[in-house]
Amino acid sequence: MASMLLNTVRSCSTSPSWAMRIGARSLSTTAQLQAQVQTKSKKTLARPGVKNIVLVEGVRTPFLLSGTTYADLMPHDLARAALQGLLHRTGLPKDAVDYIIYGTVIQEVKTSNVAREAALGAGFSDKIPAHTVTMACISSNQAMTSAVGLIAAGQCDAVVAGGVEFMSDVPIRHSRKMRKTMLSLNKAKTLGQRLSLIGSIRLAHLSPELPAVAEFSTAETMGHSADRLAAAFGVSRVEQDEFALRSHTLAKKAQDAGLLQDVISFKVPGRDIVSKDNGIRPSSMEQMGKLKAAFVKPHGTVTAANSSFLTDGASAVLVMSEEKALAMGYKPKAYLRDFVYVSQDPKDQLLLGPTYGTPKVLERAGLSMSDIDVFEFHEAFAGQIMANLKAMDSDWFGQTYLGRKSKVGTPPMEKFNLWGGSLSLGHPFGATGCRLVTTVAHRLQKEGGQYGLVAACAAGGQGHAMVIEAYPQ
Repeated sequence: MASMLLNTVRSCSTSPSWAMRIGARSLSTTAQLQAQVQTKSKKTLARPGVKNIVLVEGVRTPFLLSGTTYADLMPHDLARAALQGLLHRTGLPKDAVDYIIYGTVIQEVKTSNVAREAALGAGFSDKIPAHTVTMACISSNQAMTSAVGLIAAGQCDAVVAGGVEFMSDVPIRHSRKMRKTMLSLNKAKTLGQRLSLIGSIRLAHLSPELPAVAEFSTAETMGHSADRLAAAFGVSRVEQDEFALRSHTLAKKAQDAGLLQDVISFKVPGRDIVSKDNGIRPSSMEQMGKLKAAFVKPHGTVTAANSSFLTDGASAVLVMSEEKALAMGYKPKAYLRDFVYVSQDPKDQLLLGPTYGTPKVLERAGLSMSDIDVFEFHEAFAGQIMANLKAMDSDWFGQTYLGRKSKVGTPPMEKFNLWGGSLSLGHPFGATGCRLVTTVAHRLQKEGGQYGLVAACAAGGQGHAMVIEAYPQ
């Protein structure tokens, strides 16, 4: 497995300047791509008798490093800001939505149904039902596809979907013994019972249970798994650092060029107005090379520089039937077409969701890799991205694990994550899916493409992939 090499990766890994070359040229290829794509004659994925479902608009708060400007807020504050931004940008009447769905991963216990609390705070009608879903890093993907399902089934015409994550203040629990004692204290009826319970408390009971990004089924952290996956596919430290540098370089160029149109300004109570992501930090291969392994010590290859960082942020999208959108005077951005969810071994294939999901969704849509003009893959770790690319370029992996006659094939890097990704823009677990879909829609418009593909991995060994079709301009 370690001997499998991508053609693109092989050529890139020969020189540490690969990421800078790609970063410098990627945004300049937009005009070339547009000229190429517009000359193609492709079929639409519309099907007779099947309702067309469209993305009308997508927004997000700036994604910020946890512990920074959002530190004193709560998750519903960010979700509310995203919803209000969506209302402002679309001019949508607050009673025109049939349903609201939000995704989140680490729930604030006071607002367990954060979708409902954020919707009420944003001023939506209290007659609009709302619920919250969780599916690790593809939680807002699940929110969007749930919206698609409600519309396809004729239950709704307009649904707001989104996601939020707030890592600046995660729930930290008392130990189980301490929790049991405290619950028993609450039920104690006499002073003697209370004193007896208090006397049973030991120093060890006071140790808190700290949250960790780890698999319950394997007890392994995701970073440790990413390091093992990179080693299994022979992904070097240099390759990972190069890809991370590429992500930050492209994100910075996109930000400076005003391409990140989904970002809304947000006045943080008691603080400044925030209008930009603050985790975009292009560095150098030399500086990145100085960092030590973060998970598999001392010889691992996954570091803080080539991993996504803990992020606060929220996103929201307006999904409608095409008929409803046009009746309300909207010009949709894109059609939401076929999608799949996949799952595999959470121990050795935890982060290979894109490899499993991509061929399945292409098959459902009747498309090939060459038909896709825009690729947006979730970047949990640079090593995870490179391992997926190598798996997709392997005949052996395709035959052994995917039941295919040959490999899936790899996305051309000149179409891949050209405006940065989760490594640089940030990754609020519950909110990233909406960012991916909105970015595809915006890139299709900008580059003149017709089809885009979103793919993401998630904890539990799960994954998601979706095909998006540009709305006719």
